[in-house]
Amino acid sequence: MSIPVTVYSEMTPNPATMKFVCNKHLLGTGESAEFNSKAEAKGYSPLAEELFNLPFVNGVFIASNFVSVAKTDNLSWDFITMELREFIRSWISEEKEILIATPEKRSQDNAISSEPKKEYAPSEYDDAIRDLLDEYVRPAVANDGGAIDFRGYENGIVTVVLKGACSGCPSSTATLKGGIESLLKEHLPDVTEVVAENE
Repeated sequence: MSIPVTVYSEMTPNPATMKFVCNKHLLGTGESAEFNSKAEAKGYSPLAEELFNLPFVNGVFIASNFVSVAKTDNLSWDFITMELREFIRSWISEEKEILIATPEKRSQDNAISSEPKKEYAPSEYDDAIRDLLDEYVRPAVANDGGAIDFRGYENGIVTVVLKGACSGCPSSTATLKGGIESLLKEHLPDVTEVVAENE
C-alpha cells in the first residue's frame, strides 16, 4: 500500500519565500537545485518549469524533502498558498519527474554573464569548514527553506553560496555574520570573515 503524500507549508525568514515540506524524499541527501526562471528550469526540472507557469512564481528551490517557492510582490501568500500546496502535492502523488538533471553544469553556458567564478585552491581548513557547516549550519538553513554551499577558503576568508529562501533574505546577512562566522571563528581561529558569493 502506498503512503499518501502530504505537503504542508511553512513560512521562512524570507517573507517572499514559502517552504512546502513533503513527507517523502524528493532528492538525495545534500542535493539541491535552484531555478530563477522557466528558461533555467527547462531540461532540468519539469516541476520547476511547471511552477513558473504560475504568474506569481519568481523562483524555485528543491532540496531533500521540500520545495521553496519565491513569489512576486503583487500577491499575498494568503491567496496562493493552498493552490501551490495542492499543485506540489498532486505532482508528487502522480510521481511526475521532479528533477531530471542537476543544473550545476550550466554555469559554463552562462559564462557570458559576468567574469568567471573565482577558483579556490584547496586549503588545510576545507574539510573542517565543510564538517562544521554540515553539522551545525546546513540543518538550520534547510529548516528555513534554503541551502548553503562552501565555495572556498583564502587568507582567513570563507566564501559560501546561499540558495533557496536564504538567497536575498533580509536576515541572511545576520545569520552569515552572527551565526556562521562566529561558529567558524570559534572552531578555527584562522578564520577572520565569512562572505556570501552571489550565484
